[in-house]
Amino acid sequence: MHGPFNRMGRRKPMNEINVVPFIDVMLVLLVIFMITAPMLTQGVKVDLPQVTSEPIEDSEDRDPIVVSVDRDGQIFVSLSGDETAVDLDQLGERVRILLEREPGTRVLVRGDRNVAYGQIVTLMSTLQTSGVANVGLISEPPPGEA
Repeated sequence: MHGPFNRMGRRKPMNEINVVPFIDVMLVLLVIFMITAPMLTQGVKVDLPQVTSEPIEDSEDRDPIVVSVDRDGQIFVSLSGDETAVDLDQLGERVRILLEREPGTRVLVRGDRNVAYGQIVTLMSTLQTSGVANVGLISEPPPGEA
């Protein structure tokens, strides 16, 4: 008798693996990763405080580098009260020079509430490419909180 059963009525072991379900699963995973991968690589890494009601106590005696953007979109860099107006193209080099003089200095961004979000993101991206690992954001507490 020929076929999958031998004379004793038992099945013959199968020596082929059906890979069609495996291929289906792999194609679904490929589509999922193709959709989600671009979302994971965009953005600027920013370490923000989680509690806004209390200021963060700083144990360092150094003044931070403060990058300010006014209502008109002009950029200013200040360290120890010395404020200098810079273009976005000059910002990275200016901050890099200040960080080489005093490594480990914090960098804070102070932006006017009317400045476009895209301009702040571009500014933070420029800071990141110039070697700033962590950028802090300066804000004011709402009226009534102090």
